[in-house]
Amino acid sequence: MTAPILPVPPTLERLDRARVPGAVAQALRAGAFVASAETGVFDVAGPGAVACLQGLLTNDLEAPGDGAFLYGALLTPKGMILADAWVARTGTTVRCTVPAAGAERALAILRRSIPPRLARVQDGSAELVTLRVAGPAALALAEAARLPIPGHPGGMSDTDLDGAALQAARAPEVAPFTLQYQSAPEVAARIRERLVAAGAVDAPPQALAFARIVAGWPGLASEVDEKTIPQEVRFDEIGGVSYTKGCYTGQETVSRLHFRGHANRALRGLHFSGEPPAGTMPPVTHQDKDVGRVSSLAWVPDSPTSLGTWIGLGILRHEVAVGATVRVGVVDARVGPLPFALPHFDPA
Repeated sequence: MTAPILPVPPTLERLDRARVPGAVAQALRAGAFVASAETGVFDVAGPGAVACLQGLLTNDLEAPGDGAFLYGALLTPKGMILADAWVARTGTTVRCTVPAAGAERALAILRRSIPPRLARVQDGSAELVTLRVAGPAALALAEAARLPIPGHPGGMSDTDLDGAALQAARAPEVAPFTLQYQSAPEVAARIRERLVAAGAVDAPPQALAFARIVAGWPGLASEVDEKTIPQEVRFDEIGGVSYTKGCYTGQETVSRLHFRGHANRALRGLHFSGEPPAGTMPPVTHQDKDVGRVSSLAWVPDSPTSLGTWIGLGILRHEVAVGATVRVGVVDARVGPLPFALPHFDPA
């Protein structure tokens, strides 16, 4: 008997001052940055690829048609998130790009669930680099860099750069990045050079984590714990789940919650009055009751100097409303809406 594939407990993602350069924060306010994403990349190819993924993914892969780029998750039969994925559909091939933290689980699910006679699963993680471009100027800088840009959000295309294979995708507007390029390492290096020459900030992978937190987007190794269901981490707001498609693994739990109730927990934004505790994070309390946990933290520069503030994401009890003040150790935090609005400053 095959052992079940289980979620794993999360870890706190903490982006301290040294991990969030001011140039990255400013690029997310008024420019753009390019960074490599740490991902697993799996192609599902064959006449049954779309139908098989339709039966696994929380989102609707069939309705958008060929050339779609969308977000969703793979669930346990009880509706808990095992891995989230950006999915690109082209012809009879579906490419799933998942966070590195969920790559092993996602690959196991695909290989276990998809019959080889219908489609084959190929692991391209070692051969492909995933570059993501984030910030309000992302499209303009990609155009200036003479890079392919899909014509609309949620679209993708298999194209080339100087004769080398390249997949270009454009995320929906609520996503924490705007463009995704996947190619061989040498091609990715040229893409990066062109974007930087056009004015993009050359950023480390942590920049994408920073953009994710600002966007209020769940992280697989932080916001998603071993009992997380999609509605608890904003899948409704970010367009990660469909309630009109056919059956998929875990659908019964997700649909029942949507039509008959609400989640007991919710992903919230936190604005801290001071520096959050270091080390093991204490529980979040409200009116002397334990109401949840902090899942991600980020230092946000307010100016070109060292001034700034701490923000974070927390999984809190549903009854803790936006506007409430909670406590994390000895530090107060105000519960705010998502996504965050970054304070503006003019570079020195």
